[in-house]
Order: sequence, then structure tokens, then C-alpha cells
Amino acid sequence: MAVEEKELDEQIKEDTDSGEADMNAAEAEENQADEAQQSEAAEESREPGDKKEKKKSFLGKEKKEKTNKLQEKVDELEDRVKRQMAEFDNFRKRSEKEKSMMFETGAKSVVEKILPVVDNFERGLAGLSEEEIKEPFAEGMNMVYKQLMAELEKLEVKPIEAVGCEFNPDLHNAVMQVESEEYGSGIIAQELQKGYTYRDSVVRHSMVAVVQ
Repeated sequence: MAVEEKELDEQIKEDTDSGEADMNAAEAEENQADEAQQSEAAEESREPGDKKEKKKSFLGKEKKEKTNKLQEKVDELEDRVKRQMAEFDNFRKRSEKEKSMMFETGAKSVVEKILPVVDNFERGLAGLSEEEIKEPFAEGMNMVYKQLMAELEKLEVKPIEAVGCEFNPDLHNAVMQVESEEYGSGIIAQELQKGYTYRDSVVRHSMVAVVQ
């Protein structure tokens, strides 16, 4: 009887130990399952965030590339506009210069045609005696001559100084050499035909005689 009770106790103990072991194993498996589930849930919770970050990064990069391309296009257009404006400004300046040169050329041509009229006035007045120059007709001619010279002066047409000045080939045209006690060598002693300038440009050189 005692042996049977002992064997029963041992059996019960084995069964208890076995049950506890099974329970522990089940708990361990359950814990592992929970941990796996938690790990999977954590991984799933992270995955959308990673995808979102990747998507956000991709969109940001794409937007930046589009912005850079747009800025490059804007810079290109600005550079083109600046070059066109510079070309237009150069064209405007060149046109104004050409227009001014054409105007001066035309004005010089007109002045050059008027100068013989001035020469005739001066020759006519120079040939009058003191009595003739006081007559009304001569006085009228003198008034017209002075008016003509005043208008030419307003147009910046000026006579070139000659007698007593040093010969300047840019202004004077020497047609003869003379001897002079009054002037030294290279000085203009006589003016044969008066020269004129228009805005610092020679319209007609003075025809002079220079002391040798």
C-alpha cells in the first residue's frame, strides 16, 4: 500500500512537472508569438513611414530639379534679353552717330555752296570807294552781308584765322611763298581766299601766301 501511494505520488509529481513544463512551453511559445507579432507590427508601423519618407524625398528631389530647370530657363531668357537690349542700344548709338554724320555732311555741302556768295559780297564791298560805300545801295549790300555772316555764325560756321598766324596744313593751303619784313619764316603774310570751318571741321581751307 505504501509502495502504491509512493508510486502514485511520483506519478502525480511527474504529471505535475510535465504539466508545468507544457505550460511553460506554451507560455514561451505564446510569448514568442507575441514578440513576433509585436515585432511584425512594429515593422509594419515603420514601413509606411519609410515609404512616406522615400516618397517625400523623391518628390522633393523632383521638385528641386524642376525648379533648377525653370531657373536655368529664366536665366537664359534674361541673358538673351540683356544681349538684345545691348545690341539695340549699340544700334541706336550707331544710328544716331550716322544720322549726325549725314546731317553734318549735308550741312557742310550747303555751307560750301554758300561760300562763293560770301566771297562775291566781300569782293564787291572791297571794290567800293569810301564815297560809294556810303551810298544807300552799298549800305544795303553791307547789311545783307552782315546778316548772312550772322546766320552762318549761328550755324557754327566760322572763318579761319590766317594773316599773322603760323602756317597749319590742316587749316591752310599754301599756294605761294613771299618775302616779308613784318613776318618771320613760316608765318602767313597774305590771305588770297578766306577759309571756313563748320563745327571744328574744315569746309574750305584758307588759300594763303607764306613767308619763306
